[in-house]
Amino acid sequence: MKIPGTALDGFFDRARKLTETLAWLRLCAVAGQSLTVVIVVWVLHIEIAVMPLAVGISVLAAFAVFAFWRLRQPWPVPPIEAFGHIVVDIGVLTWLLYFSGGATNPFVSLLVMPIALAAAALPLFYVIAVALLASAGYLALVPWHVALPPLHTSDTGAFNLHVAGSVANFVVTAAVLAYFIARLARALRQREADVQRERERTLRDEGILAIATQAAGTAHELNTPLSTIRTLLTELRREYADDHTLTDDLALLAGQADRCRDILRELVAVGSRQLADRPQQLALTRFVRDCEDQFRLLRPEIELRVVIEADADTREIEAAPNLRHALVNLLNNAADASLGAGKPEIELGVTAGAEQVEFSVRDYGRGSTPGHGTAFQTSKSDGLGLGLALAHATAERLGGTLRAEALASGGWRQRLRVPLATTDNRTP
Repeated sequence: MKIPGTALDGFFDRARKLTETLAWLRLCAVAGQSLTVVIVVWVLHIEIAVMPLAVGISVLAAFAVFAFWRLRQPWPVPPIEAFGHIVVDIGVLTWLLYFSGGATNPFVSLLVMPIALAAAALPLFYVIAVALLASAGYLALVPWHVALPPLHTSDTGAFNLHVAGSVANFVVTAAVLAYFIARLARALRQREADVQRERERTLRDEGILAIATQAAGTAHELNTPLSTIRTLLTELRREYADDHTLTDDLALLAGQADRCRDILRELVAVGSRQLADRPQQLALTRFVRDCEDQFRLLRPEIELRVVIEADADTREIEAAPNLRHALVNLLNNAADASLGAGKPEIELGVTAGAEQVEFSVRDYGRGSTPGHGTAFQTSKSDGLGLGLALAHATAERLGGTLRAEALASGGWRQRLRVPLATTDNRTP
């Protein structure tokens, strides 16, 4: 079984690429071999074993059709299966060479091509097996083969067709190796780049996980002093009910304390929901309004304009708490950028497509830099450098993206795209 994210995953990926390459090479070989037989028999009038050659070409053509069918199936291609395809190719090629001169055939060096392809994609064990098999086929063709008639033209007798065959063989081998080896190498480079990106993502997520673990313990410890603060605030509001100025300040403090309590509850909800693997389904409009209310409570000094397209009213979203946190973090960062430019206003646009929803957060900052920092770093003097890293991690975990774009009129726009809820994932 294919195990994603492991070295075995790379072996399966390279084996599939090799199988695809072999399938296309097989089609080229069938066309080239058929054309060669036609030219030799009907143009050069050289007597060769046409029927055995036709059988070998037909078998190769049938196997090519099977290979393309196999590649359309969802099953992974293990290295041993790719090795099996190479074995078939070597066997058919040896059969064709046996009935066309054996080791004296100028195309006998084509037996080297499977070795080169295997070396570019398969583990060492299979490369050695392919090399031994191809060498055994070559050695067997030296004493055992059906000899060809003298390869020279009937009019001059001077031009040896063996030389022409050698030239054609060199051109074909060079072209095939240059194209298909380069194709395999490009696929391997792409695979290495994907592995590098995955490694960087893993390192970032490990840092976030370490902070999340610490945050969980801290949240548990904060519950007791927070309860004490809320109790004292209630008593102070009762005691100074006649002092309206102080009462307003105490009410604000009480609201912030309640918000802290809600955050702690959301931390518990995140853990419980992830352990139970139960996504929460919410109407998209309700989710946006919840985020709006949460942000207004955190940043009452910021004017937030929310624009929701009409199509979004009937859509649903998997409203994981980490998605809510990511969106509020983007709003909070945009608010800081706008405040830095003396404009306490931001915008949130919501656009629902066929499968994804886009949250567009626009700030009115100076525009020279997004102002949101990178993972575990921040451009703000009082920031922790986690907002953008958490938003990126959340988008990737949900199968979405997060992109920033500078605006000509000033400021930045963050585009957070995540999948909408599907009917298969509806919560009962």
